[in-house]
Amino acid sequence: MAIVLDDLVKRYPGGAIGADGVTLEVRSGEFVGLFGPSGSGKTSIIHMAGLLMAPDTGTVHIDGRRVDDLGEAAAAKVRRTKLGFVFQTSGLLPLLSAAENVGVTLRLLGISGGQARRQIESALDAVEMGHRLGHRPDELSGGEQQRVAIARAMVHEPAYLLADEPTGELDTNTGAGVLGLLRSVSRETTSVVMASHDPAAVDYVDRALFVRDGKLTEPDREAIRSWITEGTDI
Repeated sequence: MAIVLDDLVKRYPGGAIGADGVTLEVRSGEFVGLFGPSGSGKTSIIHMAGLLMAPDTGTVHIDGRRVDDLGEAAAAKVRRTKLGFVFQTSGLLPLLSAAENVGVTLRLLGISGGQARRQIESALDAVEMGHRLGHRPDELSGGEQQRVAIARAMVHEPAYLLADEPTGELDTNTGAGVLGLLRSVSRETTSVVMASHDPAAVDYVDRALFVRDGKLTEPDREAIRSWITEGTDI
């Protein structure tokens, strides 16, 4: 069970590089962090791993199946069943309650009724939001909204969770809670790949990788932390 990225290349009009020969294997139960400057390719890697964008060349395999060359309908099915996504902003629908927002994922899978209610309640309990089932996003703090977003991403028990700057808009203490939650997720049934600028995140991941100009390296963790906090070159 793994996501395998093999020699991915992605270039944009104007010359920007999203990936330049990226090769990465994310194994079952692993928490991988991608760190690096804005525009370095972190989000591009997340998007290609999540079938939100196709590479120019190279391949993406999920659980032994090549998926980068799928049509949109087949790719959407893989995203719905195998993958979960968390972004910098929670993206919760403002008029829906926490439970209803989490239930959106299940509706896309055709799951309803008692089974859906049980999965929604279990997912919100897992992120310590079971007591806020009926609250809308404007009644929740930023950290609570992000926890609901994680519950929404996890309610269908995906094999892989892809997170792009999930603590980018949170204060230090709230961000630490979200990082701890992602770490616990990766210790159970789901692998996590996270793009981040958060120096605290370096201590939570199993592997800390550095992205620059679309290339991946694996420097010492302290070098990555020093780059984030002090601007020290890597």
